[in-house]
Amino acid sequence: MGKTWIGAILALLASASGWAVEVHDVRLWRAPDNTRIVFDLTGPTEHKLIVLDNPRRIVVDIENASLKSDLGQLQLEKTPISRVRSGVREGDDLRIVLDLSAQVDPRSFALTANEQAGDRLVLDLYDKQSGAGSTAAAPTSVKKSVKQSAKRDIIIAIDAGHGGEDPGAIGPKRRREKVVVLAIAKELNALLKADKGFQPTLIRTGDYYVSLKGRRDLARKRQADLFVSIHADAFKRKEAHGASVYALSTRGATSTAAGYLAQRENAADLVGGVSLSDKDDVLAGVLADLSMTSTLDTSLKLGSVVLGKVDGVAKLHKKQVEQAGFAVLKSPDIPSILVETGFISNPEESRKLVSSSYQKKMARAIHAGIKDWFLAHPPSGTLIAWQKQQGGRQYTIARGDTLSGIAQRFRVPLADLKSYNSISGNGSSIRIGQKLLIPTT
Repeated sequence: MGKTWIGAILALLASASGWAVEVHDVRLWRAPDNTRIVFDLTGPTEHKLIVLDNPRRIVVDIENASLKSDLGQLQLEKTPISRVRSGVREGDDLRIVLDLSAQVDPRSFALTANEQAGDRLVLDLYDKQSGAGSTAAAPTSVKKSVKQSAKRDIIIAIDAGHGGEDPGAIGPKRRREKVVVLAIAKELNALLKADKGFQPTLIRTGDYYVSLKGRRDLARKRQADLFVSIHADAFKRKEAHGASVYALSTRGATSTAAGYLAQRENAADLVGGVSLSDKDDVLAGVLADLSMTSTLDTSLKLGSVVLGKVDGVAKLHKKQVEQAGFAVLKSPDIPSILVETGFISNPEESRKLVSSSYQKKMARAIHAGIKDWFLAHPPSGTLIAWQKQQGGRQYTIARGDTLSGIAQRFRVPLADLKSYNSISGNGSSIRIGQKLLIPTT
């Protein structure tokens, strides 16, 4: 007998016996444009959402339920909620009242128990952009900026996996994937920000959940030239180890492990909490588009360059880019890769993943791969493409090279060489194999 049937029978028995469903925990997350409240339930139940004015408030009535959590522990700062209170309605129902300090657009939906999480009631409060007192955070607006006669930046969308109520994989000592990958994503963002001709944008900037489709949509809205999703792997056997790079497969996984990983990552919406209305109805069309474009080919080639750089930092799980049906990678027009930075389920790699030094090394490796690819294959209309056309020369740093020596060899001012390649300071950070663009004299 499956877990679903057992749950249904228990729910029926509870109803017949007059047992109340318990709200055993209430959790809150703030995202840039919404506030999410999750009520963890001991079983399924019905609810009703009521919006009231004068004063402004939202009422949630949960049928045949009792509250076993402390609402006073919720962190309401920077949210449109000024106070949360509870009461009993008609003897058996639980009433939750949210007093509001700003206008919101509320949505609610129930999630049934699955292998990742129990029954939940999810309440999303979307900020209204207009009106006094709005708590909406300024949206991250990324435009392909114009520099030097319409020579735009290359935009890199950096996606830290999981977040909010979805911790991702859990390692020894309760180490959480969502924390590790956000730290690496922020390091990568800082590195790309310092590069002339590149403009990074973080899909997730804090501890909140974004749906898999929502991540793709944000990348497209921000007109990204590359989508890179950062994760920390997990497997049933703690001996599994190594970093990996993945691209989308439209036919099936390249290995059993790749298929298992894609299945686990695609289930993130079940934990993160996505309503049924968020299903991607155009998936077949997206896959058809992918087969007719060079997007997937670019993803594989770019992923291979990144994998080569990661090889210098971590042991590799596989020596080639793997493929599987990752939902987060299904953008038809944006090259997309997923980087598994190590197995957080492996005790040794878990210790590395939570260390700041390893996070920085991994970010530098991913950064080096991305930068090397785009220096060699810049999108048309970009500053990097213009520089490549003007210079027409690219140099790969070899052992013993110095910036001053390279500048002297090509008879260009050292300052111009550094500026052209976004190198600051004394240039001590250059590395063997790094590609430099040589400016024209």
